[in-house]
Amino acid sequence: MPAVGTSASAQVRARLSHPVVDCDGHWTEPIPLWAEYVRKLAGSSAADTFTRMQRGRGDAWYSMTPQERLRQRYWRPAWWGFPGNTLDRATAMLPELMYQRLDDFGIDLALILPTRGNTPDYIPDPALRSAVVRAANIMHAEVFEKYGDRMLPAATIATNTPEEGIEEAEFAVKQLGLRVVVLNGSLRRTVPAFERDGADPAALPYYIDNLALDSPHDYDGLWAKLAELRVAPMTHSGSRGWVDRSSVTNDVFNHMGHFAQAANCFARALYLGGVPRRFPTLKFAFLEGGVAWARSLCADLIGHWEKRNERALLEHLSPANLDLAMLTELIVKHGGPWMAEHVDALLANLDVLFPGTSVEELVARETDLDDFAAIGVTSAEEVGETFARNFYFGCESDDPLVSVAFDTRLGPALKPFFSSDVSHFDVTDMTEVLAEAHELTEHGLLDADQFRRFVFSNTVELHGGTNPDFFRGTVVQAEAEAELARLSAPGEVS
Repeated sequence: MPAVGTSASAQVRARLSHPVVDCDGHWTEPIPLWAEYVRKLAGSSAADTFTRMQRGRGDAWYSMTPQERLRQRYWRPAWWGFPGNTLDRATAMLPELMYQRLDDFGIDLALILPTRGNTPDYIPDPALRSAVVRAANIMHAEVFEKYGDRMLPAATIATNTPEEGIEEAEFAVKQLGLRVVVLNGSLRRTVPAFERDGADPAALPYYIDNLALDSPHDYDGLWAKLAELRVAPMTHSGSRGWVDRSSVTNDVFNHMGHFAQAANCFARALYLGGVPRRFPTLKFAFLEGGVAWARSLCADLIGHWEKRNERALLEHLSPANLDLAMLTELIVKHGGPWMAEHVDALLANLDVLFPGTSVEELVARETDLDDFAAIGVTSAEEVGETFARNFYFGCESDDPLVSVAFDTRLGPALKPFFSSDVSHFDVTDMTEVLAEAHELTEHGLLDADQFRRFVFSNTVELHGGTNPDFFRGTVVQAEAEAELARLSAPGEVS
């Protein structure tokens, strides 16, 4: 191993006047170890089923011929997704080694998320799913217990139902003392109309349940519990295998932007479903998707509100505003012989989306005009402010678009935070993560204050602003508490 403190990232950290907090590091939880925790909790049968399931998730594609993959449209799974050098591969699975190397990563404190365990919702059997999730959280608490001053492991909670999320969040936070919670915000569910006994759910039409809008379950109980527990939920959902991400042959096609797409789906639902209004203190973090999608979504929400808030609809788009006599006169005068002769038919088909529907019917049947009612915003400025207040966005070291979060010409300032993604394929050298992120300042994309917000302040606000004790006992406790005091000072804009 190279001498500690000699890496480019360590040298960058030495020049900074503030700590660096990694809000999205990973470890690759060893499946045999995880299975042993499942065995202790639920027995050998459950452990064996869990192990087979892990292997089966990737093997199915390889067992098919190319023709069969195309016939079934069986999408290409991820492959070679972990470090290819020995030291980093060992670091990914050995918390003690990662702890020893954090200085060379340039990281003071790392929040460590699982890899396989981020989204356990694929396990169909509720009892097995509960055992696997509980085993993972006990494993995380025990394996990382000695390293809590510099590494905080995440608790996984399944969100197939709000009740199981509530139960596991209670256990993970109160019994295990875990401070970080990761959940899946975009679940793939079978369309109920096509469900039938004996059918393989994977072969049936599906939809994406985003938990906050048109869900078959009411997740407000889960949001209330997370607020009560003083945790900021982090979502690491992906969209590989969704309809437009199901290439049979090309994993890059399936992978690019898939975290951003899932995050966009969840964020839209949270916002339009009114969750930030009902739970104004609850902060949500969207991991590994960057912030460019959020900048676009925020602009889209503002633009849609301006054109489709209730007042604008009634003033500019209601068919009731049409002067049919004037419209008849204009058709006769400017439409030519055929249109003049068929003016009555044209007036009966004014809406190309609903031909044959009268103006009176078009007006009468729309009884719910306000798609923004749940969030309760009254101005374009408030649309942006509400979005920016509750949402935080994980950006990896090599993301060149972090700067768009701070560009207020594009809308309100957003809150990106540093997410190293160590232990996964896109980090080819763990000692380069902070140095690579710092290139944003070297290239003039961020100034020193913006970089501070990116690698420190926004994560302090996200987790410390939710739980003032979040950083207690860590090496950054004093700096984090001082930062929280600064951020809460009158006139300070985060």
